[in-house]
Amino acid sequence: MTATAIERTEHAHATDASGGSAIGIEDLTVRYGPVVALEGLSLDVARGETVALLGPSGSGKSTALKAVAGFLRPEAGRITLAGRDVTYDPPNRRGIGVVVQNYALFPHMRVAANVAFGLKARRVPRAEVARRVTEALDMVGMANYAKRYPRELSGGQQQRVAIARALAIRPPVLLLDEPLSALDATLRSDLLGELQRLRADLPDVAIMYVTHDQTEALALADRIAVMRDARLVDLDATDRLYRRPPSEFTASFLGAANLLPADVLATCAAEDASVRVAVGGLTVAADPTRAFTEGQRAMLVARPHTLGVAAVDHPNALPARLIATQWRGADYRLTCTLEGAVEQDIRIDVTDVAAVPALGERLGVTLPSTPCVLVPVTAGATA
Repeated sequence: MTATAIERTEHAHATDASGGSAIGIEDLTVRYGPVVALEGLSLDVARGETVALLGPSGSGKSTALKAVAGFLRPEAGRITLAGRDVTYDPPNRRGIGVVVQNYALFPHMRVAANVAFGLKARRVPRAEVARRVTEALDMVGMANYAKRYPRELSGGQQQRVAIARALAIRPPVLLLDEPLSALDATLRSDLLGELQRLRADLPDVAIMYVTHDQTEALALADRIAVMRDARLVDLDATDRLYRRPPSEFTASFLGAANLLPADVLATCAAEDASVRVAVGGLTVAADPTRAFTEGQRAMLVARPHTLGVAAVDHPNALPARLIATQWRGADYRLTCTLEGAVEQDIRIDVTDVAAVPALGERLGVTLPSTPCVLVPVTAGATA
């Protein structure tokens, strides 16, 4: 059987039996002694789909991936791959590619042998192994390091070899746990592009991608699962989740949105195009993500790049005082303290240096012309 035929057989095994679902997670719970690391997670990843698990440290996202990989034994729940129950199968019986944070390279093997390991285990012909090893190392910019040992590489280089090893087998299911975390900005961008091309080259591959970096999640994922405190908070298509976050936490974590207290001025349904709300001394239109009643307190989601700076006495601006300025290359991040009815810090991104006031100066903060998303108030929700 040729290498191509082997790949097609592996892909078919991962997709056909489940009618399209390559990874199935049902009510999964994992504990580390008395600590609940993951609680009641249910999630499906379809063939050809990339789902990013996004959340802060300790949210349970890496625990979920390690359970799917077979590195952790769950206390409760079920894991299926292509419809086959693998909940208690060892990692080597799952037939998936994995890249973990600590690289997990074999220290006694040279780089080329590390990358070739999975191919040889699948009995890929020797000539094909050599070609695929070279191809994978080229992909991550490590072709000149094939004869080195892992100890002779930097942390970032070891991570690239780990990615190459996972990509070389072209697995039906690929699990990536913070795979770009050790790389510099340029390499991270390059490898994001390579991972995007991988998706195009292998359209049946299901990818579970764990990250705390929203840029990676937005660039790669078809859907994003936002996690917090060992539980799934929100799950939706990437574009929808960014544009219409359903909760305070997701709005704050995915896009670093400002959350402004707002009073709903009229009862509305979630399907309504807009509802009038009062924010400070302003009355503005908002886009509701659920039904609200008149007089209900809610939160207006205002991302930093959608806000503007005006004179403090501008009739359609919230009064504020500038307390910090941070130049970030492409723009300036202004941190202001709102005054009056709304007293809280707010972040604004501006690209025009002429629009940056002096520290301590009073200014007006203008809201975007298009309605901001309105989400319900949730205690302790901000990231």
